[in-house]
Amino acid sequence: MAAASKKRAAGIRVGVGGWTFAPWRDNFYPKGLVQSKELVYASRQLSAIEINGTYYSTQKPESFAKWRDETPDDFVFSLKATRYATNRRVLAEAGESVHRFIHSGIAELGPKLGPIVWQFMPTKVFDAEDFEAFLQLLPDKIDGLPLRHVMDVRHESFMVPEYLALARQYGCASVFTDSEKFPSFADPSADFIYARLMRSREDLQAGYPPKELAQWAAHAQTWAAGATPEGLPLIEAKPPAKFAKAAPRDVFMFFINGAKERAPAAAQAVLKKLGFVPEAI
Repeated sequence: MAAASKKRAAGIRVGVGGWTFAPWRDNFYPKGLVQSKELVYASRQLSAIEINGTYYSTQKPESFAKWRDETPDDFVFSLKATRYATNRRVLAEAGESVHRFIHSGIAELGPKLGPIVWQFMPTKVFDAEDFEAFLQLLPDKIDGLPLRHVMDVRHESFMVPEYLALARQYGCASVFTDSEKFPSFADPSADFIYARLMRSREDLQAGYPPKELAQWAAHAQTWAAGATPEGLPLIEAKPPAKFAKAAPRDVFMFFINGAKERAPAAAQAVLKKLGFVPEAI
């Protein structure tokens, strides 16, 4: 219980995308671990996992319940929302897809339900009116559980104050994507931070040089304290007072993409610097 309390008190979650990835059986999972126990193991070495399968297809309520029951009490799953809601010309017409996803059984995760990531195509251009119509479709709760929404926008047209204003108006976080392929900005727009880090390297055992991992751990602590780390790209040089120095925030940091086989090691290295204690199974 001591380890669980430490994880919860920190307000910082660090993890990877998914848990079924063959190369991890050579450098993350113990030799001989059966595949059916991979989530059990991963959820005790990390403090969060982003589920990617929900982006591609509808999962059954029984699956969410199974994942809930296999993980520690204070573990959190973030979910990538269905692509059928975001990969469309007119976002305002996504109501049915949004409703179907929200009511697909995600509430079975209970308190382990973390942020929902709405990921848009790199070709999706910012249209203020249509985007606001989409934000209005997102519910703030399901079966009494509060919902937190994250916008993963991938076109440079979103890097404008008008987009930030909308995200802040509707209380949605914006993904900070550390990537060469997608726009990257760290302006806070909600009471939590969501970072997806995509520069892990195959030639480094932990994916990143030790100095960079230490810096990401420090950034997570700065975010958690309610401030914005220095040196990260911003849309606004000076954010509104509410966001310049806010109350403590929850932080979700995922090592995703890049040399994916190194992602667990990178996440574990940052967690270690934050004082996380893995659990034995």
